Order: sequence, then C-alpha cells, then structure tokens
Amino acid sequence: EAEMVALEGGKDVMLAYQPVGPNIPRLIKLIQTYPQTRFAALVDCVDCLETIATAAVVAGTSVSLFVDLNVGMDRTGIVPGNEAFDLFKRIASLDGVEAAGLHAYDGHVHDADANGLEAKIQRTFAPVWRLKETIENTGISAGIIVVSGTPTSLVMARHHDVEVGAGTTVLWDTGQPKICPEMNFQNAAVLISRVVSHPTPDRICVDLGHKAVASEFDHPRVTFFGLDAASTVMHSEEHLVLKVDDAKAYPVGTVLYGLPRHVCPTMALHQHAWCVREGRAIETWPITARARCLTI
Repeated sequence: EAEMVALEGGKDVMLAYQPVGPNIPRLIKLIQTYPQTRFAALVDCVDCLETIATAAVVAGTSVSLFVDLNVGMDRTGIVPGNEAFDLFKRIASLDGVEAAGLHAYDGHVHDADANGLEAKIQRTFAPVWRLKETIENTGISAGIIVVSGTPTSLVMARHHDVEVGAGTTVLWDTGQPKICPEMNFQNAAVLISRVVSHPTPDRICVDLGHKAVASEFDHPRVTFFGLDAASTVMHSEEHLVLKVDDAKAYPVGTVLYGLPRHVCPTMALHQHAWCVREGRAIETWPITARARCLTI
C-alpha cells in the first residue's frame, strides 16, 4: 500500500507499523526508489531503532521515524513517559534516522455520547501532551503528532494541532455509525450479491461468504437494501443464508446490494472495484492491497 501511494504521486506516506526483518531494507528501498515521496515509519523499541539506523547508514540514506505510543489499546507502542522520552532522544541522536514526531492510535476510544467521548479523549491523551511538552522543554522539536481512529478524528482535528489518521471516512460502512452517530458520511462502497438458492420456504442463500465480506464481527456483517427484516442464519466461506418472510419474493438470480459492516478489510478481499457514476458502472479500479505483492 505504501508503494501504491508513491506510484500514484503521494507526497507523504507514514507506514503505521514498526518495520522488522526484511521490511527494514524494503522501507529503505522505497525511500531510494521514490525520492519524491517522504516516507516515515513507527518505532517503539531501541533494538529496532538501532537496526533501522544502521541499515540506513549503510545504504547512505535516512529514515524518518515516529515514536509509537501505547495510549491504552495495548496493541503496539510504548507507554508515554520517561522510556518514550528516552527513545525519542535516542532517535534524535543517531545517524541514519530522524525524529519525525509521535504516533498515538486510539482505536479503543469511542462513545456515542459527545460529552463522554470528549472526556475519554482528554484522559487518553493527557500523557501524550505531557510527553510533547517534556520533549520541547529540552529544545528538541516534538515534530508531528499523528493520532486518531475514525471515532475520535473530528474532535481531535478541531481541538488540537495534530494530524488525524482516520480511514473509514473515505468509503464509510455500517459499523462506525453505531459508535460515532454524530458522523454523517455517505456510504461509497456497496457489495453486489445474488440469490443462489431457496433451501427452505423462509430462507434464501446468497453468494456473499467470508471470502467476500469482512467477517470478524457479529452479524449483521452486511446490511442489504430492502431486506431490513432479514436475519442471518448461517455464514460460511462462500454462502450467506438469510431468514426472510417468504423466499419466493426473492427468486433465484435476484441481485442484492448491501453495505459492509467493516469496509476496510472487505475492500482488500476484492481484485477490483467498479466505479459507478450517475447509476452507470464506467470503469474499474484495481485494489492493490488484494495482491499483497511487493515489487521491490
């Protein structure tokens, strides 16, 4: 995906991941191959930092790094505090790397109530602002602060001098409005499916299995237009069985359109997407993430 953005002329790409193993020389190769694009990556430990710095020096280049902060999601990152401060200073002191800023992903923070969300954001990010102040009190720039999953992005963009990394807002889905109802984005990604069987008088089977829609969440994983009363009976690799009032109302071959609950991994399951304008499918867009192919 980072290479795809560079190929399309993107000017600023942050790999929101700590590169390890063969991904370190690959990142350096990206930097060398696409000089018009500013690449950066995350780091949360000294060992990885020093490996990246050494590789960059050998390659005669420099890698921009953000300190990855763990603000409560407990997935990656280092807790904002003395250890994170020391890591930031270490980046600033080494050849081959530069301290680009701080990264704090808050995907666990959401609240349907606006006041509740504000309070959670304040608690979550108080240590980040303290760390930023500590860094800048030493005369070192804290750089860019990159934050936010989709639920917190509007609040953070309004109230703080940060860059937000929300992604779901581009295509939208049915999952986000449940946890951030104040966001009113249009759905721009629609799945096409067809009725393939009537296994019982009150059930229809459609060709939208795990291979076609993200399936890590509970049902409904897809919401079909005109089927509000339908309920999911079974979901497997290539089949989705729905309970309806009368299966005959949906003859075999009937085309159904639906919205995914989680659009991000759903998109990566498909080779291409049809671009529809004014009701007409006019072209296809390749989905680079599907191929999982590195050309360098």
